[in-house]
Amino acid sequence: MTEAFELHADLQRDGIDLIDLPLCKLLLCNDRNYPWFIMVPRRQNVKDIHELSWQDQQQFLNESSTLSEILMQCFNGDKMNVAALGNVTPQLHIHHIVRFIGDPVWPKPIWGQLPLKPYSDAELVNIKQKLLPMLDKIIS
Repeated sequence: MTEAFELHADLQRDGIDLIDLPLCKLLLCNDRNYPWFIMVPRRQNVKDIHELSWQDQQQFLNESSTLSEILMQCFNGDKMNVAALGNVTPQLHIHHIVRFIGDPVWPKPIWGQLPLKPYSDAELVNIKQKLLPMLDKIIS
């Protein structure tokens, strides 16, 4: 019997569920300091990318690359940061953060620099309207 996928409590607390891609659940980190998205492969008890099957690794790479391209187009960023740390939250999750020269902590990494600034309802609606139609590239 396959164990059902369950999102770690940290990701539930800080993430806003956007859409399910073929492999990953896509979350928006509730921090308006940066366009910050988190891909979580819907596989239970996986901490690192190398633990995914070869097919899942390929699917993850396709989803991650396409997402990165869409985010850079959508937000017109200067740099895309992609990172899988997992030192605090052990469930495999991959951050995709659009960075801008001159953002609040450029060029430093974002972790631990500023407190999270939650999105307003209007900002969330705007991001979803802007981004979700573009994500059809990944789903189809």
